[in-house]
Amino acid sequence: MAISFHLNGRPVSTDADPATPLLYVLRDEFQLNGPRFGCGLGQCGCCTVHVGDEAVRSCSVPVAGVAGQAVTTLEGLGTPEHPSVLQQAFIDEQAAQCGYCTNGMIMQAAAFLKQNPHPTEQEIRQALANNLCRCGTHLRFIRAIRRAAAQGVS
Repeated sequence: MAISFHLNGRPVSTDADPATPLLYVLRDEFQLNGPRFGCGLGQCGCCTVHVGDEAVRSCSVPVAGVAGQAVTTLEGLGTPEHPSVLQQAFIDEQAAQCGYCTNGMIMQAAAFLKQNPHPTEQEIRQALANNLCRCGTHLRFIRAIRRAAAQGVS
């Protein structure tokens, strides 16, 4: 039985096993490279996407869990030619070293900024506390989020 949902603003459906992690469907079936496999346990944040306005770990969500809902990946926030304000802030702050965790950081930050458009540095740190970065680029992430917030991202 097909599972239908909206992906980055367009209707899609999949015949994947309903228990298949959303991450695998996004990457393997829809060829999206934004969400990344990190830990497979929902602990690192590399696979973060939005379901509705909520940031979720797509490695831990079965594809059946998003039936009828809106799913947004990094690719749905902007394009290389027209990045979102938040994506551009990450570019401007050079907020990536290896870049593996950047998708999750941006997606977590985008959901956070919708709830709190004028955060303090401490609130940003709290919002990103469960997204892991092995390169130690956290200070640049914080600067990028503050830059985007100052430009009115909500």
